[in-house]
Amino acid sequence: MGTGERPVAVVTGANRGIGYAVAERLVREGHEVVLVSRDRDRGETARASLDASGQGEGRVRLVVGDLSSIRAIRETAVALTAACPRIDVLVHNAGMWPYERVLNEDGLEQSYVTNHLAPFLLNLELEPLLLASNARVVQVSAGLYVKGVAHPDRTPEGLHFHPLRTYADTKLCNLMMVPLFAERWKGTGVTIDAVHPGVIRTGLGDRTGPLGAVLKASKVLWKKPAKGARPVVALALATDGGTGRYFHLEKEQPLAPVAADRDLAQRLWDRTARTCDVS
Repeated sequence: MGTGERPVAVVTGANRGIGYAVAERLVREGHEVVLVSRDRDRGETARASLDASGQGEGRVRLVVGDLSSIRAIRETAVALTAACPRIDVLVHNAGMWPYERVLNEDGLEQSYVTNHLAPFLLNLELEPLLLASNARVVQVSAGLYVKGVAHPDRTPEGLHFHPLRTYADTKLCNLMMVPLFAERWKGTGVTIDAVHPGVIRTGLGDRTGPLGAVLKASKVLWKKPAKGARPVVALALATDGGTGRYFHLEKEQPLAPVAADRDLAQRLWDRTARTCDVS
């Protein structure tokens, strides 16, 4: 960076919850922050709130970006490239917990696209900016990945969809890409780590009906988003050069056997690359 130039951080799903809390902390740490939000009004509200807090000081920008389809993800990457002269930190925070099987315009199960395919494709589409800045990439993961099943031919279309387990399936797929991206970027200066931020009180998984009522009641005891932002920001600011790691809160942990199958990870990578039509 040039003299006086601030590092630039991009945070997806930043209009509320952990994403907003991460953006708030990074602004406080001196970064320019680009909020990625699918909803323009909510994103603008978040941007204005950060400015009004006295932390932003005009250093917070909004990119309206939809991560629900391959076309939309590419459009978001184009918008980010236009908005960002550099990217020093990329935080993949956007995610969803589906309660029913919904196929998007690509014929893919929606949470598979948002939780797994979107970070994968954004990493590749934004790679020139990441490489130019020796960027830190942080993937917000979920400890529930240990309950997941990653099937290259069934998970993309949600063929074994379950309203509780599919979230774990898609987060597992996403986590298995982290060591492969670390290998891809070895020696380039770009690093990537994943982190489970804890069980946090956000809108993730909210739904109606009896199950929704139970979930809402249980969330009263969960930790606030600011608590979940801590380990995410710690990795975003890390300077130890580590990469390809998984953290439970702020403690590094080896991947559970379900996520450590290198052959399966490569099959998932190849399937995702074909789906996105990338080499």
